Amino acid sequence: MSRRIRTPREGALTPEILVADGWADYSLLDSGDGRKLERFGRHVLDRPDTQAIWRPSLSSVRWSTADARFLAGREEEGAGRWEATGRKAPEPWPIAYGPVRIEAQLTAFRHLGLFPEHQVHWDRVVEIVGRRAGTGSEPPTVLNLFGYTGMASLLPAAAGAKVTHVDASKKAIAWARANQEMSGLSAAPIRWICDDAARFAAREVRRGSRYDIIVLDPPKYGRGPKGEVWRLEEQLPQLLTDCRALLDQRSSMLILTAYATHLSMLTLWRLVGDAFADLDGTITAGEMALREEATGRPLPTSLYVRWSRDA
Repeated sequence: MSRRIRTPREGALTPEILVADGWADYSLLDSGDGRKLERFGRHVLDRPDTQAIWRPSLSSVRWSTADARFLAGREEEGAGRWEATGRKAPEPWPIAYGPVRIEAQLTAFRHLGLFPEHQVHWDRVVEIVGRRAGTGSEPPTVLNLFGYTGMASLLPAAAGAKVTHVDASKKAIAWARANQEMSGLSAAPIRWICDDAARFAAREVRRGSRYDIIVLDPPKYGRGPKGEVWRLEEQLPQLLTDCRALLDQRSSMLILTAYATHLSMLTLWRLVGDAFADLDGTITAGEMALREEATGRPLPTSLYVRWSRDA
């Protein structure tokens, strides 16, 4: 039985650190001096990471084995470029996690098409979907806002969920659909929607829609397909209110993650607590991290908040 939410006015929060371990196609090999050394499938990559201000554990010789190194632009989150350490930069290549295969590729914003630390949420969502799908009732429904290239959509779809995937980028939607084909999930019930996430959620509220699980990974700043402007600090409160309206007593979970923001984890916790004050469940919050293969120590990556009735 779920317990009633303890809001900031009623009790203290004990933050939880969710640490993702590596898997067959991914490992965080080392970190330090403002960078991280990772293995994605058959390629080793060297990327910037502002959290890694300690000294690396592995030798410079090991770091020099990277197939490519990302050189940041003037702005921390702005575009940069990849520098191949071999004869040429890696071409797009497959990465597998469970039943899903996606195409990894080097982008101008240092990303590759997936965020490995989200493993801690992928597994939880798949567990809940599998449990609910096994009851023989209607397939559980998942809404993935700011869905990017689709890992958080394809995994629950493979587990038996009906998924609505929303992203403002046509390129990201095309990439996600290609990942669907690569994963052998072309018949899976996924709606691919290129739209502004906040506007889509507001329309779903007006339609009276509901979902069992909502996943949202909003950027600090972004633009919709029609030039809509997204600013996390300004629009997140209303988006959470709309997400609450799309969930009910039969729903299982909401997951919010936030990167590159000056907002505190406590701020995000209070926002979710306010939005969900009338809905029974448990709220947990804290940081996400990747476990370093060389030392076992965590590299912090993101803040998160979960509301759950299946804790």
